[in-house]
Amino acid sequence: MKILTASQMQRIDRLTTDRCGVPSLTLMENAGAEVVKFLAERFRPLEESRIAIFCGRGNNGGDGLVVARLLTDMGLTPQVLLFADPAQLRGDAAANYERFAAIALPEVVKDAPGWCAVKPSLSSTTLIIDALLGTGLSKPLEGFLLEVVRDLNTSFPGARRVAVDLPSGLAADSGELIGECIKADATVTFTAPKYAHVFPPACECVGEWKVKEIGTPPEVLENDSELLLSLMCREDVTWLAAPRKMDSHKGTYGHVLGIAGSRGKTGAAALAAKSALRAGVGLVTIASPVSALPVIAAFGMEFMTEPLLETAEGTISLQALMSGVLTRLIAGKSCLAVGPGLGRNPETAEVVRKTVNDCSLPLVLDADGLNAFAGRMGEMHVSDRVRVLTPHPGEMARLTGLKTAEIQKRRVETAREFAVRYGVILVLKGARTLIASPDGRVRVNPTGNPGMATGGSGDCLTGLIAGLLAQQTERPAAEVVAAAVYLHGLAGDLAVARFGEPSMIAGDLIEAIPEAYRTLAAP
Repeated sequence: MKILTASQMQRIDRLTTDRCGVPSLTLMENAGAEVVKFLAERFRPLEESRIAIFCGRGNNGGDGLVVARLLTDMGLTPQVLLFADPAQLRGDAAANYERFAAIALPEVVKDAPGWCAVKPSLSSTTLIIDALLGTGLSKPLEGFLLEVVRDLNTSFPGARRVAVDLPSGLAADSGELIGECIKADATVTFTAPKYAHVFPPACECVGEWKVKEIGTPPEVLENDSELLLSLMCREDVTWLAAPRKMDSHKGTYGHVLGIAGSRGKTGAAALAAKSALRAGVGLVTIASPVSALPVIAAFGMEFMTEPLLETAEGTISLQALMSGVLTRLIAGKSCLAVGPGLGRNPETAEVVRKTVNDCSLPLVLDADGLNAFAGRMGEMHVSDRVRVLTPHPGEMARLTGLKTAEIQKRRVETAREFAVRYGVILVLKGARTLIASPDGRVRVNPTGNPGMATGGSGDCLTGLIAGLLAQQTERPAAEVVAAAVYLHGLAGDLAVARFGEPSMIAGDLIEAIPEAYRTLAAP
């Protein structure tokens, strides 16, 4: 599902009219009709609701006037307020004002005194339809409209608020809050979601949101090469739950080698191994410093272990690579997972850099594996090989030299620029994890929750990605990585439903992976 900016949405609407022959007035009529359908389905029986519709002077207000007319045609009597001089309306909004005015006149509110005068008549309102501003806002609300928004949020206890396209006060092109806005219980948007529907904290003001088709042919969106941001949906990943062939065996599903762990950081390696196995990979081997290996092996019976020469700190020694042991272990494997629990010893970091640059296998780089390239991304040689980097914002800051706050402010742009520049698949973790591809496309993952902000959750993701890459050799790597991120978040959602956000731990997430697969397999 594409995610659009306000200008991209305007362009798609123009293309729908100019190339596909769908009049803009028809698009507005369809938008209003979809809002009415949503209201009728959600608020049954709708005739028992006391409805107030707040319309602005732009196209969002035009949508609201369509809603008002269609509800009136159904025999309902919504209270309709127009926050503009009717003479100021233009285009399709003006046309729909004339259509509504033929059957009823809205109450015109032009200023703060007008709002104070009409507000008492709304005291019994149970359903507020917000069609004041829509997606065109680019600066904070001020003046009497700010007062109106504050009152709609606080002065009508018990009333439900449904926004048309976007809650008034939100900027469509950002997840940031530019000022005060309507706190909607639900939002009905059209054709595609906008940034504010998807990214926090803005999305927290949107409530439940629905995308409704209003006449734009799907190919207009799919064939537009400029639309590079998309939201993952369940339908994108149901292939994960496809039945296995009857004659398959463990060799069919690949062999992951995890280069992970160190003295005192053994759990990370075990979590990655268990996650890879839960992903369905046939075999997992963990290569770790010799002193850490007995502890790692004690965590699980299903994965294999291999000892590596170690430094005095109990991390992997460069001798493990120079002796040829690590090269021998890599031979015949399907995918490498490098980084969980490795530690930051300079010698170990050199092992990571040489392995990443010399190995031709798909490779997932996480945690201290990423730190080995902090400030040294120019030394990573990718060519046409699959390299998946999975930083959280702090690790991303170390890789780029930017401040964490800068990255968080421009998550999509930073992820895209990094993936394109270095030719990697970048998984930028956080609320709405991003999967950026070398071709500039960015997928947004909708699954996951704050309960996953716990030690080991990232190690689980590393194992899931490696486990799926080892199995799904025929699919594009970016698609496989995105599916792993979705599955990881879905498992987290299922685990948090059982344990709650504060109590959930990484092991709970791993145990929920089978249920996540079953959820995807369900009709």
